[in-house]
Amino acid sequence: MIEFTPLYKHLQQTELADWATVLPSQLETVFNERFHGKMEQWRDLLASLPEISASENTFNADKIHIGSSLDCDQTTQQQLKKILEQFLPWRKGPYELFGLHIDTEWHSDWKWQRVQPHIAPLKNRLVLDIGCGNGYHMWRMLGEGARLVVGADPSQFFLSQFHIMKHYAGADLPIHLLPLKGEELPAFTREYRGKGFDTVFSMGVLYHRQSPITHLQALRYFLRPRGELILETLVIEGNEQQVLIPKDRYAKMRNVWFIPSPDLLTRMLERAGFVNIQVVDINQTTVEEQRVTDWMSYESLADFLDPDDANKTIEGYPAPKRAIVICNVP
Repeated sequence: MIEFTPLYKHLQQTELADWATVLPSQLETVFNERFHGKMEQWRDLLASLPEISASENTFNADKIHIGSSLDCDQTTQQQLKKILEQFLPWRKGPYELFGLHIDTEWHSDWKWQRVQPHIAPLKNRLVLDIGCGNGYHMWRMLGEGARLVVGADPSQFFLSQFHIMKHYAGADLPIHLLPLKGEELPAFTREYRGKGFDTVFSMGVLYHRQSPITHLQALRYFLRPRGELILETLVIEGNEQQVLIPKDRYAKMRNVWFIPSPDLLTRMLERAGFVNIQVVDINQTTVEEQRVTDWMSYESLADFLDPDDANKTIEGYPAPKRAIVICNVP
């Protein structure tokens, strides 16, 4: 069910063919050395998915639609729902699979609405999504006509969720998720001069990196000359010298290291070698955009904020505010 051969085939049809020679050994290492304890259980669940043929797919709407409720009977639909519930929590979406609405924790469609108007058209582009989660935004990129979409996220749980959708949407579609960290991907450095992706997304990743400049430099090496980076990250208000480094947790997250002001973020991108830098959107995350649902019943944003002041986290820091920045490689 989880198969990377179609990815290698698609890569070999592009100027990214060198990746097809490097990735197999990397993926073998991941599954040998970082094999998740529940991966066999997830693979068994994937193998037990009921056979249903999707009569339609819609990837360019707010809700990813795969199939219709008319494609299967109610018994089969309930069998599918029980399997989907074994993959709780569903964090990024929304999805609708054969009439089953997966109401995810995040309204990831709202983020896409903020991003999409500002980016270069994705039609026929080679696209990389670093930190892609279960792949919701990847499907939106495919819906915009991308030639190939590759996502990277180390979570084998998200990999499994992604393959539920791909199983029904079509195994040969040019969309693939690698269970790798962004820094583990092969970079297009000097020996690959002129090669790279047309568009790279890094959304919700930078503040988790202990060395943010190193992350930005790595993103540059995934892009071809004049390629476009779409960066979305947490920011604080302030001038180009201001940054928040949490003492311990931020909104109950331990792995938040570096939250710059928009002006400092721009300076960082300049130092990393990017040009044409534009901050195109700044938006404070609301409890309507990130919340508890039947498909994600753990704590969510409302539990991470000061109960008396929604403009502060529970630790007293400024509440999550996110900037979207568009820029290019020279």
